[in-house]
Amino acid sequence: QVQLVESGGGLVQAGGSLRLSCAASGRTFSIYDMGWFRQAPGKEREFVAAIRWNGGNTYYRDSVKGRFTISRDNAKKTVYLQMNSLKPEDTAVYYCAAKKPTVRLATMAEYEYWGQGTQVTVSS
Repeated sequence: QVQLVESGGGLVQAGGSLRLSCAASGRTFSIYDMGWFRQAPGKEREFVAAIRWNGGNTYYRDSVKGRFTISRDNAKKTVYLQMNSLKPEDTAVYYCAAKKPTVRLATMAEYEYWGQGTQVTVSS
């Protein structure tokens, strides 16, 4: 069992930066692949970024490549999402999620545990 709590969201102007954190409880954080997803008003939840359980591989949706960076600190049981050059279209509630390792990183249905989300608002 893993409990996830996101933090770091807020209001930022276009071009600005935010760093989201996702703190996990439970002893087995280091065996889970971790992902970030987002959901904008009136839209479906979508994949943003993911990282393997050992940090050995990362994967991003095309629209955030080169702007967002996912990382993790297994000793602190925390995963991060550094978001730079933010755009108004990045506005959404951001969720972190955990899953046992599988081949795919971006498949939302494979993620077992979810946080409550943190709001990110980018003004133009």
